[in-house]
Amino acid sequence: MAWQQLHIATDPRHADAFQDSLENLGAAAVTLTDGADQPVFEPPPGARPLWNTTVVTALFEDGADLDVVLAALGEQGLAFADHRVEPLAEQAWERAWMDDFQPMRFGERLWIVPSWSEAPEPDAVNLKLDPGLAFGTGTHDTTALCLEWLDGADLRGRRVLDFGCGSGVLAIAALLLGADAAVGTDIDPQALTASADNAAANGVGERLSLCLPDALAAEEQYDLLVANILAGPLIELAATLAGRCRPGAPLALSGILADQAAAVREAYAPWFDLVPTRQRGDWVRIDGVRR
Repeated sequence: MAWQQLHIATDPRHADAFQDSLENLGAAAVTLTDGADQPVFEPPPGARPLWNTTVVTALFEDGADLDVVLAALGEQGLAFADHRVEPLAEQAWERAWMDDFQPMRFGERLWIVPSWSEAPEPDAVNLKLDPGLAFGTGTHDTTALCLEWLDGADLRGRRVLDFGCGSGVLAIAALLLGADAAVGTDIDPQALTASADNAAANGVGERLSLCLPDALAAEEQYDLLVANILAGPLIELAATLAGRCRPGAPLALSGILADQAAAVREAYAPWFDLVPTRQRGDWVRIDGVRR
């Protein structure tokens, strides 16, 4: 079947309304994407991350009258300054989308492998993960920095906390690399669902516990902690995350722009012996060991 995509540029205040209306008007799928190359990761507690310029993309069957759809949006008071329609040839969009995501290697042992691909190294540590609403698949520099760090860590016998787990990719990687157990926490229930599904697909579901941050066991400490969120929340949570680490526990923090590194390092220096900051693109990872 051939399809057509309707792209509408809007702002965060109206994105949800556009999504709901387009679904009601017959869209087979609706996605929200960044219209201005503005990265967004884990938000502060209670906030929903969206871009300042958000593009709402609705997928319609080829025969749908998009002029009628646009008129209906206007009648509902949903004004927009810009839109475009993009035809999609039968099946070509699906193949192209899949071709964009190939197996990726992180460090010496770890690969992320989409479900439709063969593992390049069958004897390596292969984490099965498909792109989509996955809250982190390894394609971004911040996730890659954390995966590389986990690949080089001694995880044997350790209990790991993945704070802001998203897709669960970091917790799952830790388990596949030798950790005994992991806990993943996130403020978004959809992220916990995605993490559970991904853990089950990788055969580690029984070793991964998932919960909202408020449901973490009081005073429980971990043998290793990784948090790929944002610099602001990381600074605010410094004392909390330090309290979750046992003495001698390694810590890795990412979601941090290079010019934010000094402030994050300063926030964690009272509790951790930090090693030199590792940079990849515009992003950095800060890691060290709990004193």
